Amino acid sequence: MAEHRRGANLPSIGGFNRTVVLDAVRRSPDGLSRVELAGRTGLSAQTVSNVTRFLIEAGMIVESGTVVSGRGKPRTILRLEPDSRFAVGVHVDPAVVTYVLLDLAGTVVASTTTSTPTADDPDQVIRTMAAAVDGLVASAEVDPDAVLGVGIASPGPIDVDAGIVVDPPFLPRWRGVPLRDALAEATGHPVLLEKDVTAAAVGEMFLAGESSARNFAFVYFGTGFGVGLVVDHEPVRGTGANAGDAGHLMVDQGSLAGTPDGNGDRGEVGAAVAPERLVRLAAARGLDLTGGLSETAEPMDAGAVDAAWDALAAAIDAGDPTATALAAEAGTVMGRAAVVIVNLLDIDRVVFGGPFWSRIAAAALPAACQAITGSPILVPKHPVTVVETDRGADVAAVGAGCLVLDAALSPRASALLIRR
Repeated sequence: MAEHRRGANLPSIGGFNRTVVLDAVRRSPDGLSRVELAGRTGLSAQTVSNVTRFLIEAGMIVESGTVVSGRGKPRTILRLEPDSRFAVGVHVDPAVVTYVLLDLAGTVVASTTTSTPTADDPDQVIRTMAAAVDGLVASAEVDPDAVLGVGIASPGPIDVDAGIVVDPPFLPRWRGVPLRDALAEATGHPVLLEKDVTAAAVGEMFLAGESSARNFAFVYFGTGFGVGLVVDHEPVRGTGANAGDAGHLMVDQGSLAGTPDGNGDRGEVGAAVAPERLVRLAAARGLDLTGGLSETAEPMDAGAVDAAWDALAAAIDAGDPTATALAAEAGTVMGRAAVVIVNLLDIDRVVFGGPFWSRIAAAALPAACQAITGSPILVPKHPVTVVETDRGADVAAVGAGCLVLDAALSPRASALLIRR
């Protein structure tokens, strides 16, 4: 049976009760009656009546039809009004910045991308991002006052207290950019800053609704390799909100290390599956990545890596055996790293996703699943579910938007603490 948040009848925590009711309605696509809301939330009938009246007047829920259940008058069904509020999600990637506009249910209603500014001029970064946010809202013909806020998913490390990107390894000129406060001032919206792997995990949890797993790992494959963690329905952020750096986990690299028998050298998973390394390895194996791969040994810029990855993905889609085998090898290595996390936290679900994952998933996911469920070192005896996110390549941007929705809509026990 699905778990539901329980409310309280104290009048001093009316704001908390509103989120309890709104969360219950959001998690029930078919709607709930006031009697059902009282049963699910533990709130009194009078409290439910007061709260739902407020939410209806605010336009966040609507009365939608009636149902007859036994004797007595029909019960009015309450449903979420998705178009009443919105959130913007932004994902900062070395190649592009992705922007999505989500409605109250977390559905993407508009999206756009811009080239990632170099950050030589931090003010220009903020102007570019603010213009993109404002343009996205305007293009969707959404009232700016209906936007709850902006969430930013950024490569780490971040300083969550100061709201800055500290020193991302793939964005060397972004050190110290004051993203949160400067973007809030430029757009007029509240802004949240989160590490990309955590944002992806929050999005997965928020959008899963009633089917959300209590504990899971989100294996994030973008420019870097990381793992977002959810334990007991709460994202694991760590002391400085920088949890999730898993690229240094040591695993058997198998044939990615150059040994065809699959018993390769042990090495760091992040280095083994780095997208630039994989496309160079593909070229070395004879795969034609024309137009995306430099023939020199010089480091490739983010745009060139992305173009080469597109070519690799196209080869996988066309059934090329070299490309398919390489993607499967990468999936195997990432799966071996995930086993360490499964053993450490005794979780029963692993979700794969990210900008680079989605393009190789057809070949990589089966291999990752086999590497996890068939691992000789897997400790838990319960079944472990291995899936791909259905949020697509924009999972981090969607997750960033869900951060805003989650902060606004999901009840938190900390809201009941009395602050002096």
